[in-house]
Amino acid sequence: MPETTLAELAHEVRSKNAGPFWVTMELFMRDEDGYRIAADETFLNEQVVASLYHVDEGTIRIFRIPSLNVVKISFPRPVSQGSLRDRDMHAGQHHVPLARMVVPAVSR
Repeated sequence: MPETTLAELAHEVRSKNAGPFWVTMELFMRDEDGYRIAADETFLNEQVVASLYHVDEGTIRIFRIPSLNVVKISFPRPVSQGSLRDRDMHAGQHHVPLARMVVPAVSR
């Protein structure tokens, strides 16, 4: 059986700047079932995000919005926007590791 990713359950997964020092990622899930999986704190939590993005777990903010089937994740940018080491000025590619997360078979 092929693996299912968050991207496949979502209408859209995106990332963007939330100012020059923060990144925000959003999972717009297609339906309540997909939202239930993405919003499940045992599946997607601060520890998981910290591992994916190599950031301090204590700096991560996760917002679950059931009325919109949206999960929003914010954390400080690893380098400030526009600095010499900034490789993604608009934070437009940060969502890729999140989108590629495999959904556990028991959750489907």
